[in-house]
Amino acid sequence: MSRALGVVAGTAVLAGLTLVGFGVLPVNLSPAAPVPSPAPETLAVTLPVTPSPSPPAAPSPPASPKPAPPVLRLAEPVPTRGSGNFEYATTAGPVRGRSGTLLRYRVAVERGSGEDTEEFGAVVDAALGHAQSWTAGGLRMQRVARGAPFDFTVHLATRETAGRMCRAGGVDITVRGRPYTSCRIGGGVVINLDRWRLSVDHFVAAKVPLSVYRDYVINHEVGHQLGHRHELCPARGRPAPVMMQQTLDLKGCTANAWPFLNGRRYAGPLK
Repeated sequence: MSRALGVVAGTAVLAGLTLVGFGVLPVNLSPAAPVPSPAPETLAVTLPVTPSPSPPAAPSPPASPKPAPPVLRLAEPVPTRGSGNFEYATTAGPVRGRSGTLLRYRVAVERGSGEDTEEFGAVVDAALGHAQSWTAGGLRMQRVARGAPFDFTVHLATRETAGRMCRAGGVDITVRGRPYTSCRIGGGVVINLDRWRLSVDHFVAAKVPLSVYRDYVINHEVGHQLGHRHELCPARGRPAPVMMQQTLDLKGCTANAWPFLNGRRYAGPLK
């Protein structure tokens, strides 16, 4: 009897272990706790964002214009001969210089040269009236109009006319078979139109502006009118004296248009 009960009890224990092994749990019959309802979802609404207007971009400052390179020579064809007659400027300029003898000059341009008489007169007036020109040495000058009394004339002539006028005055301006330089003759000076427009090769190679050559040739030839002779380069690298024949060669000097430098007469050895 006892053995039978033991078998029954063991069987019951095994049955219980088997149920636990298969995941069958005892059922709790007590009232279940209420299950909370899930919280309502909060919908995040993303509104479109209006971007703040950007300030207008400040305009870039305009680029500084590059200075134009200096004019070394004029490219257009140069008339080699004109009519042989001259047009004289009809306007006068102010008296240049503070004291001393007053010299009056007129300007004349050959008809057929393509140059304007008044424009030529203005350049001559500026060159001779410069603070480093001949008026710095106790001399006064004034450009006068056609018909007024005058002491000398500054002519602008084509190559062939300049050659003829200079030969008549006893000066040969021929270089390599053609009239090349300018000259001083009795009663005035003659500026060769070729040089007035084209300068000379060694000035162009050194990038010396045409305006510098023009100032030089006016002061050089008027210097002859004032009685000055040709001078030489004083030393390599120094400014050329205005009475040096810079049209032919600089001989190691640098181009210079003025007879006065730093308030003093600048000269070289006489040729």
